[in-house]
Amino acid sequence: MARRKREESIALPESLGELVRECAALEGERTLAVWFEDDARLTYRELDRQADSLADALVRRGVRKGCHVAVMLPNVPAFPVTWVALGRIGAVMVPVNTAYTSTELGFVLADSDAQFLIIDTAYLPVLETLEALPPLLAQERVVVHGASAAGRTDWDTLIAQGKTPFVPPTPVVRTDLLNLQYTSGTTGFPKGCMLTHDYWVIAAHNAAWHRQSSKGKFARTLIWAPFFYMDPLWQFLMTLRLGATAYIARRMSLSLFLQWLREYRIDYCVFPEPLLKQHPPSPSDADIDLKYISIYGWIEANRQEVQRRFKVVAREGYGMTEIGNATLVPAEAHEQGLLRTCGLASPFRELSIRNEDGTPTPDGEIGELWVRGRAISWGYYKRAAANAESYRGEWFRTGDLFRRDAEGYYYIVGRIKEMIKRAGENIAANEVEAVLRSLPDIEEAAVLAVPDELRREEVKAYVKLTPGLTPRDITPRTIAEHCAAHLAAFKIPRYIQYVDDFPRTPSRKIAKKQLLADGVDLLAGCYDRQENRWR
Repeated sequence: MARRKREESIALPESLGELVRECAALEGERTLAVWFEDDARLTYRELDRQADSLADALVRRGVRKGCHVAVMLPNVPAFPVTWVALGRIGAVMVPVNTAYTSTELGFVLADSDAQFLIIDTAYLPVLETLEALPPLLAQERVVVHGASAAGRTDWDTLIAQGKTPFVPPTPVVRTDLLNLQYTSGTTGFPKGCMLTHDYWVIAAHNAAWHRQSSKGKFARTLIWAPFFYMDPLWQFLMTLRLGATAYIARRMSLSLFLQWLREYRIDYCVFPEPLLKQHPPSPSDADIDLKYISIYGWIEANRQEVQRRFKVVAREGYGMTEIGNATLVPAEAHEQGLLRTCGLASPFRELSIRNEDGTPTPDGEIGELWVRGRAISWGYYKRAAANAESYRGEWFRTGDLFRRDAEGYYYIVGRIKEMIKRAGENIAANEVEAVLRSLPDIEEAAVLAVPDELRREEVKAYVKLTPGLTPRDITPRTIAEHCAAHLAAFKIPRYIQYVDDFPRTPSRKIAKKQLLADGVDLLAGCYDRQENRWR
């Protein structure tokens, strides 16, 4: 109760637009963001002014509070400008994955009830292959960024035509919807999470003030994931809230990553674990100025190495699109920082671990994590069945299995829908993956269930070896013996498949669903440990 009262006393901006306005008044012409591969930059005042201009121009073209506007843009200044402009109107942004096919684009435009579309010229061929636009969208409501297109509105022209200062026709408040953020989930088409202004303002506050180090606040952050994904959005707002500068890449590059850190003197980023193996320690590591990095699901040896190698605070956290950030390991928790814990409950979030019947579990026992708190997602847009399954009153059921220790630290055990049930035994895929990745010669691993007539499901491991190694160097027997030293016998993968790389999500996570694509023989090309043969 005392904690909740403290949180309620925190004065936060009412909306995304107000947050940007406050920061622009404080920082003025300080550089907010640099798109270093495109020689483009944006100051705090320019973001504020351009968002006002675009908001005014869009209102004149019919955008109003509550309108759904799909945005299909790459990592360019127009993305944050458009987001803030829509927020100032009270409209709802629908970020669209720039890798979508016409089928996927058509689905999201129709499912989200998009009335307007702002799209980069590079993606017009995808739009033009649609048989027809969804019912609520029309050609005259398609805005093109990057080049003029016959019969369509030009984004830069709107910026030039808009008037400032902008006053919204209808006031915008913190409980208004800001994003329909599509998330893939575990099955079927993606679902749109309904996220308010307050959701994003809280995300900015938590990220800015609860990721700290003894070296002081961050001055230069690196953003490498696509802006249509939620992670770069909160990272951008964190940078804004801190009065810092974001250095933004077009796309992820492991080969260039350390060069970016050195050249732009980055002191915060989400650090990709595979980079440690791809780039061995070198004297040039001393030129890297990192203060704090976010890590997710790393093995203990890599946590130790990255902190020692770069003299940086590396901390875990846990979050989802539906709830934002739910836990974080404090910077001062040095011992817990080396463990595979997700940390303590974040501000504005209450956590509970529940049994299958919905009753709370005692500390130390495994159950499903439920989360509630101010400004979590309203639910999934037009998905009554999914909402009924995932929400229990104020509580959101994460679908992730957790346990909590006596000190209040939370540990993820696995995902309910990614648990492998082999002959009645539950096996957490991420546990097996962590053991596989602890073998120095394995760069990445993914573990999945495959059908088995005798045991219902068997364990299959996909492994990506470190560069230069082959299956002759790291044999299936080597992998199995390593697993046997760390896992119970029933958890050791029966099937092992070597891959050159994995299909990935926009945030560079392994896209397991694509490994299970329809029509794929899941055993072809695998080594069968039980039968001691290649299939």
